[in-house]
Amino acid sequence: MKKVYLLAVLLLFFFKGFSQGSPDYGAGMKFNLNDDGSKYLRVISWAQIWGQYNSDRSLDGNGNEQADLDFSVRRARVLMYAQINKDFLILTHFGLNSLNSETMSPTGQGAGSQLFLHDVWAQYSVGKNNAVGAGLHYWNGISRLNNQSTLNILTLDNQRQAWATLGLSDQFARHIGVYAKGTYGKFQYRVSMNSAASNNLQPTGLPINSGAATYTGRRLLGSKESGRTYSGYFEYSLLESESNFLPYKVGTHLGTKKVFNIGAGFFSHPNGSVVADNSGKLSGENISVLGLDAFYDVPLGTQGAALTAYALYQNSDYGKNYTLGTTYETGSMLHTQLGYLIPGKSKTRFQPYVSYSDRQIEALNDNASQLGIGANAFFSGHHSKLTLEYQTLKYGLSKAVNTITLQAMIYL
Repeated sequence: MKKVYLLAVLLLFFFKGFSQGSPDYGAGMKFNLNDDGSKYLRVISWAQIWGQYNSDRSLDGNGNEQADLDFSVRRARVLMYAQINKDFLILTHFGLNSLNSETMSPTGQGAGSQLFLHDVWAQYSVGKNNAVGAGLHYWNGISRLNNQSTLNILTLDNQRQAWATLGLSDQFARHIGVYAKGTYGKFQYRVSMNSAASNNLQPTGLPINSGAATYTGRRLLGSKESGRTYSGYFEYSLLESESNFLPYKVGTHLGTKKVFNIGAGFFSHPNGSVVADNSGKLSGENISVLGLDAFYDVPLGTQGAALTAYALYQNSDYGKNYTLGTTYETGSMLHTQLGYLIPGKSKTRFQPYVSYSDRQIEALNDNASQLGIGANAFFSGHHSKLTLEYQTLKYGLSKAVNTITLQAMIYL
């Protein structure tokens, strides 16, 4: 009978969320394990579904033209964390990404259909506002966007180049290592030392003599010479302070806070890249990514309007003339976002936004530009929303690629 009662309580809480600009949700899926709530388990679940029109889809493997419209499960995730007292915390986060008709498998056992660990770490408090931890973690450096939560992004999705190490030295923007984080008044910090991944998105093979660098340091030079990465992000709050309890940075507070933060961060991977001289001899090149950003998010007036603005300058050095696809390159980037929550007293709210990126690419002696124009429709804050976005990407001399995406998202 007790098991039946516990299942009923769990189901009841599952269909409740926790508030993030929502008029409906209370404390969310938090299960207190003692009377005062100091021992608890919290569960968060979310799904993001895409319908996407692409003006320039390539041919499939058989040389056939692909359809302009496609559907996908962009994200399906479950995150859980628990404390038995204020000094200890464990967090586990798993799910899948970008499941579509190409990555599905007949019985759900293919690589693209599998759930995998995004985060799992254990944390210990050091004093009142500081902590250290270890595991597969998301306490990243560089910028706010490199620590972005996917639950409350202002735009349709994160700016891809801002996740500057994803798949190169880590597993889906998460490293295995140790970190320290904390708060001193209006100042917050996070620093980490991690192991670099051996397997990454860089194709296998040796760099070409006197050619561009490849991100193969750990693979070709070994873990002693190229096995460590270091990162940090530091920010100062000029208005209200944000929570530093979890690493995931909010994209827009929907007028619930007054925030103006200035931040700076770094990522360093000694000998992370490899180059070859004229004789084919290999040597390492140090990788460094630096970021400087500002985040402004405030309510306007008394009718529920709000303004969200963000700017990031990022300088990325992956080695000599480095490029990988249209995502990673040695060079610099300026990225901006601007959103306006339209005033109103209705539960349904609208937030038009615009984003723009300009990247200078060393290997091409040229640039890439990306413009996004869209709007969020909030039915219950971030817990239930639709996002429609038009995006155009121009990379060097290549033809511009235009996409229109509609996203439906619910999280509890």
